[in-house]
Amino acid sequence: MKVGVMASGRGSNFQALIDAAEKGEIPDADLIHLIVNKKDAYAIERAKKHEIDYTLITSHDKTRREFDQSVLKLLKELDIEIVVLAGFMRILTPEFIDAYRNRILNIHPSLLPSFPGAHAHRDAIKYGVKVSGCTAHLVDEGIDSGPIIMQTSVTLSDGETEEGLADKILKYEHQILPKALQLLCSGKIGVNGRYIKIKSD
Repeated sequence: MKVGVMASGRGSNFQALIDAAEKGEIPDADLIHLIVNKKDAYAIERAKKHEIDYTLITSHDKTRREFDQSVLKLLKELDIEIVVLAGFMRILTPEFIDAYRNRILNIHPSLLPSFPGAHAHRDAIKYGVKVSGCTAHLVDEGIDSGPIIMQTSVTLSDGETEEGLADKILKYEHQILPKALQLLCSGKIGVNGRYIKIKSD
């Protein structure tokens, strides 16, 4: 399936998808385009290095709806079937989500439903949890509230820092995001409300 990736920053999860594709680990996913909303996003350099087409659509000069309409227009032109949010730091409009219902994949650095939003590491440490992790999930109209596909946990150390926790979790993000994408592209994900069933071969 044709996959479009959206990123705002360094794009390490985008790189994880590229690496998985080059190893043949996501055979049903064709990473054909990167969309970034910041001109200094390092994800652009990753796309150039691996000869993946990219488009910069700035968001600072557009309303949420205008930005999403611009992205949707491009996705339609490219016949994109699956959208992956790989460190994309914007909330999508209901119109965008409706256009790709159950076909938008996100990776979040906490064990959802705990600690949604942009400060998951800080919030987890502040709350005093002993275990955190990452979640691959489908995107709905809420903030990190869509149906959960896959999760992995990590243990927090005494005196854990935000940076240390982020590094611990990131390596697992890089593992489960490609796996979740392969499941989605191969049609093995069945959605029933909040519940996701992984279909067997």
